[in-house]
Amino acid sequence: MLKDRRSKDYENGVEHFLKTALIHTSDLQSIRCPCRLCGNLKCQPIEEIRNHLFFNGIDQSYLTWIWHGESATERASPFVNAEDISDQEVHTPPLPDVAQAIEMVEAAADHCTTDPKEFKKLIDDAEKPLFPGCKKYSKLSTLVRMFKFKANIGLSDKAFTEMLTMFGDMLPDCNELPPSFYEAKKTMTALGMGYEKIHACPNDCILYRKEFEALNSCPTCNTSRWKLKKNSTEPRVGVPAKVLWYFPPIPRFRSMFQLADIAKNLTWYDDERISDGQLRHPADSPSWKLVDYKWPDFAAETRNLRLALSVDGINPHSSLSCRYSCWPVIMVIYNLPPWLCFKRKFMMLLLLISGSKQPGNDIDVYLTPLIDDLKLLWEVDVEVYDAYRKQHFRLRAILLWTINDLPTYANLSGSVTKGYYACPICCKGTDSQRLRRVKKNVYAGHMKFLPRYHPYRRQKKAFNGEQENGSAPKPLSGEEVLNKVKGINTIWGKKNKKKPSDVGTTCWKKKSIFFDLEYWKYLYIRHILDLMHMEKNVCESIFGTLLNIPGKTKNGVNSCLDIVDKGLRKELAPVIGEKRTFLPAACYTLSREEKKAFCRTLSELKVPDGYSSNFRSKISMEELKLYGLKSHDCHVLMQQLLPVALRFVLPKEVRYAIMRLCFFFNAICSKVVDVPKLEKIQADLVITLCLLEKYFPPSFFDIMVHLTVHLVREVRLCGPVHFRWMYQFERYMKVLKGYVRNRNRPEGCIAESHIAEEAVEFCSEYLTWVDSIGIPVHRNMILEFLFIET
Repeated sequence: MLKDRRSKDYENGVEHFLKTALIHTSDLQSIRCPCRLCGNLKCQPIEEIRNHLFFNGIDQSYLTWIWHGESATERASPFVNAEDISDQEVHTPPLPDVAQAIEMVEAAADHCTTDPKEFKKLIDDAEKPLFPGCKKYSKLSTLVRMFKFKANIGLSDKAFTEMLTMFGDMLPDCNELPPSFYEAKKTMTALGMGYEKIHACPNDCILYRKEFEALNSCPTCNTSRWKLKKNSTEPRVGVPAKVLWYFPPIPRFRSMFQLADIAKNLTWYDDERISDGQLRHPADSPSWKLVDYKWPDFAAETRNLRLALSVDGINPHSSLSCRYSCWPVIMVIYNLPPWLCFKRKFMMLLLLISGSKQPGNDIDVYLTPLIDDLKLLWEVDVEVYDAYRKQHFRLRAILLWTINDLPTYANLSGSVTKGYYACPICCKGTDSQRLRRVKKNVYAGHMKFLPRYHPYRRQKKAFNGEQENGSAPKPLSGEEVLNKVKGINTIWGKKNKKKPSDVGTTCWKKKSIFFDLEYWKYLYIRHILDLMHMEKNVCESIFGTLLNIPGKTKNGVNSCLDIVDKGLRKELAPVIGEKRTFLPAACYTLSREEKKAFCRTLSELKVPDGYSSNFRSKISMEELKLYGLKSHDCHVLMQQLLPVALRFVLPKEVRYAIMRLCFFFNAICSKVVDVPKLEKIQADLVITLCLLEKYFPPSFFDIMVHLTVHLVREVRLCGPVHFRWMYQFERYMKVLKGYVRNRNRPEGCIAESHIAEEAVEFCSEYLTWVDSIGIPVHRNMILEFLFIET
């Protein structure tokens, strides 16, 4: 019964166990359930116990079946019948709880602690019983169980302290349970990977490391390294003004390979991946194959890691009135199977940039220690032990791309994402124009992406009044970008900024620090356009314009006046009266009855549990508008629900244009991409954008609408979208927000809680009775086991 619960051997073991238990019980209706949740504390019917054993598994610390007919002084095999049990003395193995804890601590010796005294204390805690005479639990195993419980339900530190105090009073005298959370955490952090606190200039000029480590003030802005005393100009020496929390990746990589199951999964892409010519995984993409072709020595070792980074700002106080912003940097590993690589357990927090202001373009200063480690992992490699293959090897790693929203894209890449050259792919080929009355730049002109002799290119009045003869701009390669940014001299810090002399005409603000990586300039795609934010913005623009929601609509007096100034669609000219201005109805304008039908359709839709938010709570039938939609709500609305709600409203040609855009997002988000079909998807999208230009006002075409034209290119080069969007990272950032207990020290709370969870995750691989926090059990798994049993 230690084997896979879906195997035939496990099924036979369950039947042997039930037969043995029934022979030695007087109550044939119910017996104690030995599953991992019940733990022999509850009596259940036989059929219910069978279900529990398939769903939860047997408690593997229950080696002597004292509740099911076996003597407490002997140990028989759980797979033999009761009639075959002999009277000979059987050797009793060491308690599994203590043995597993000792094995876990010994495995952690190489990377989890540097203090020999702490390590010796950890071994003592693993061997020390919870109280005199206790034979099942040690001090360390009890703390692991309790920390796992705390992390699972998000228990506060204060509540955890009270729980320790309460359990300590219940246990016998002289028990080893710590009296407070602080004491318990000191024991558990010895199992963690640790972090470094690097002092930083409060103006983001430098990090106090390497040649600046001994300085007390910034050489660029002359700002003190230390915080000032309250109501004084004197510094509080010992209290840094700003701190970078750095979690080195190399020890974490080593710990992953020291666990046999994870080490096996880290070569999944080479051992078990389906390869049928379709894009199912980044390993099927040209970007992955470029690395294999250009650096064959790197590709020869299948255990070498392929990585991606995501950077974004979060408000740790979860308060919209607070502008505090700290910036986590999160890494994922694409070697893992798709169902694991974005789980909480395998998403690594590498950097935590403290607030209260965002770093902006100076984020390169904070990425320096991470870039140094990535260079080490590429140029030098590090020795790692593979527990699955029982051998040492030299580990290397490559960063494939970064995944961010558009403002962070600009900060990391150094490109401009506002103004006339806002598209980081088109650069100087961006078709942009300034609307004089709306006072914003718009990015239409998608006719240039059409085939050379397409009839839309010759239609003037339907578009911008001009015939299109241009061609689509060609994206720059990494080497071309590097040549353009080499001459930009950047001075880091918020003070004494010197802008480039050609500001307003250049497409670049700085040379990205990622170009310090030897391979970065050769990659096809270096920074990913995030579809999650793009889809949300496009969806809000569509329903905001259709429902004429204030603040979200792209139609207005100034927008109509801009159209009339160009001599186009004169029928939309606003009628300006003495008291109010009247806007004529456009082809995309909904009447009040159509708005009611649209909102009623969405509010009455029935969807499966967990599919989306309840749209009834997101729709106001009095004001006829949608509000409070999250990114996933817009995802569902755009791909599935919007075409349903628009079935009987709007003119046919406008309705079809919007539906075509919805079908594009649905097709581009497919988990299996048929490469030959991408060409047609791209051609259909360009026609869709041209149709939208015919019907919608120019102000509708912000940069997010334009960037959709580049999504197919990224799918072709990098693989399916769901490996490269920010949904997983946003969910993980919510977990980080939940770590904050002290509003005055949010980064410290996140760092300490993250280390404690890492320790519990490490323990879960060695202790069979501790479930992983970062890999939750699927909510419908019980149905799978019931199906197998049937």
